[in-house]
Amino acid sequence: MRNKITKAIFPVAGLGTRFLPATKSVPKEIMTLVDRPLIQYAIDEARAAGITEFIFVTSRGKSALEDYFDHNPQLESELQKKGKDDLLETLKSTNMDSGQIAYIRQHKALGLGHAVWCARRLIGDEPFAVILPDDVIAAEKPCLQQMVEAFEETPGNMVAAMEVPMDKAKNYGVLKVAKDHGSLVRVGGMVEKPKDNPPSNLAVIGRYLLTPQILENLSSKETGAGGEIQLTDAIAKEITEGRDVFGYRFQGQRFDCGSKAGFLQATVAFGLARDELRDELAQYLHEVVNIDKAAQ
Repeated sequence: MRNKITKAIFPVAGLGTRFLPATKSVPKEIMTLVDRPLIQYAIDEARAAGITEFIFVTSRGKSALEDYFDHNPQLESELQKKGKDDLLETLKSTNMDSGQIAYIRQHKALGLGHAVWCARRLIGDEPFAVILPDDVIAAEKPCLQQMVEAFEETPGNMVAAMEVPMDKAKNYGVLKVAKDHGSLVRVGGMVEKPKDNPPSNLAVIGRYLLTPQILENLSSKETGAGGEIQLTDAIAKEITEGRDVFGYRFQGQRFDCGSKAGFLQATVAFGLARDELRDELAQYLHEVVNIDKAAQ
């Protein structure tokens, strides 16, 4: 098996019910943080890590997501006529070349593991990445790039990991640490959303580098937590069969944009990171805080 990873799966079939009524007609993945949709952050991170083939596992009602990556000649022509070169370059950066992107339908919502399994024929016998666009990670070096560099040095299944409060561990897949080497952790077991006594507070975040054996494991279609086919279980099987699984403590700040609070936090953080928005937004937030203090 070669170590170079060039393919990534983006599971985007979810209904986004936490964001209704917006997601009644707009796929959650193209809801915007400042002026870029969630999926664009994921694509940019994948490109920085050397990904050249992008596989979207979608469902009914996601046509707007597919259209987003298509060329828009009329809009490009208008921007060119008006001399708006900066906007034209920004627009072109969202385009995907023919053959770079593929769409696979997940007809039933059977879990993350099932969504990944749906892309098996496009993955073949190569290692691959999985990116969950809900997890937006602000980092000087993109999270997936950090992981790919570590994978090339130490091949094996690898998941992004982050310390969480112990009382929040029940909301995540959690790692049992066999050996702790700092940024890289050898995993001795994994538990999806433990109801009690989590093995650690090291939680799995939505970035994975996986070997093709994972797809074989998923073919059994065994259900786990929530009655769904869990990707965590397929990775845990690698451990029980004596193959390497690592957790990677990435450098960066993760925002859970699958929740309203996390989405708002990310919007503020990414807004403050923009030179043209920082001063005005910071002034507004300062005023809001002062008003709140005065009201108390």
